[in-house]
Amino acid sequence: MPKRVSPEIEREIRRLAAKGYGLRKVGRMVHRYRHAVTNALAREPSSTPIAWNPSPARLSLADREEIRVGLERGDTFTAIATGIGRAVSTVSREVGANGGRVNYQGWKAHQQAGRRARRPKTPRLAHRPLVREVTGMLEEWWSPEEISRWLRKEFPDDPMMWVSHETIYQSLFVQGRGELRRELHRCLRTGRAKRRPHNRLETRGRIVNMVNIRERPPEVEDRAVPGHWEGDLIIGKNNRSAVGTLVERTTRFVLLLHLPDGRDADKVNEAMKDAIAGLPAELFRTLTWDQGREMARHAQLTIDTGIQVYFCDPHSPWQRGSNENTNGLLRQYMPKGTDLSVYSSDDLARFARSLNNRPRKTLGYVKPSQKLAELFALTA
Repeated sequence: MPKRVSPEIEREIRRLAAKGYGLRKVGRMVHRYRHAVTNALAREPSSTPIAWNPSPARLSLADREEIRVGLERGDTFTAIATGIGRAVSTVSREVGANGGRVNYQGWKAHQQAGRRARRPKTPRLAHRPLVREVTGMLEEWWSPEEISRWLRKEFPDDPMMWVSHETIYQSLFVQGRGELRRELHRCLRTGRAKRRPHNRLETRGRIVNMVNIRERPPEVEDRAVPGHWEGDLIIGKNNRSAVGTLVERTTRFVLLLHLPDGRDADKVNEAMKDAIAGLPAELFRTLTWDQGREMARHAQLTIDTGIQVYFCDPHSPWQRGSNENTNGLLRQYMPKGTDLSVYSSDDLARFARSLNNRPRKTLGYVKPSQKLAELFALTA
């Protein structure tokens, strides 16, 4: 055991002594002899900064010492994690990687973590075949998480072709990381060069004779039975054009409604009947829509097609979450502020086909087209 202490250890000795720990206790906690602790406290405080000061996302030296104190008290990992505001798994991995409950030393673990953080690392996206795959899928407007999951399914025996979605985001967003072309961030759903949360509220009118979403059959909620859809409109520039969107809740399969002559209720009804004409009746049972005036003729739609229409509460887009998520994806193809009348029915079919052939997280990274094909086989 070394007798001299570094400025970093000296600073930690002073911190622990200030908390009331005895000399022997402090020595054990920083893995130094008692007289080394005494000498450190007798010297003038060092002005040398601590060599490694991790970000708040990582365990700090103080966190690690609290872990050690908790272990000495015999606390459970859950109690220790609660005390330092971390996940139980974080504490468990930290202790397991640094000697276990008996031999864990907070300062020693912190030093080792600092060395690991500073060691040279080869970027995962320096592997050219992987870069080609990721770039191609980004250009097809796949999300980083869709890419990450799909690569693991496509290359189960080749770890060099695996990459986390966070690594992809960092390569696109963090200055100095140039594994992917910076302009590829425009292929992300938001098109932004950084991520930030956003909220969206709906402002729609009232519909006569609405049937509220709470009256839907229980089978709609658990998504076990196919044929239950959610719908809405995407609005174009200056509120003068629109495209209708339909999403099947079980498969997340998308249909787009071409509305070149406007979005009044009769036009929406006709477009919807055309869109579902090729589907078996078993795959179109109910429809959940927001309270938009385009559904004012919902009773006629039910008479013509047998589809029961239910309406969400005002300002409650989460009640048709599959449709909201899909509309966000569709904004990659039809950005906000675009005149949607420029898109033909062939364009919309191409957008829907592209989206239906993207693996979806909620489906276990299976494509909606594959999921729908399974249902077709069952109903054939």
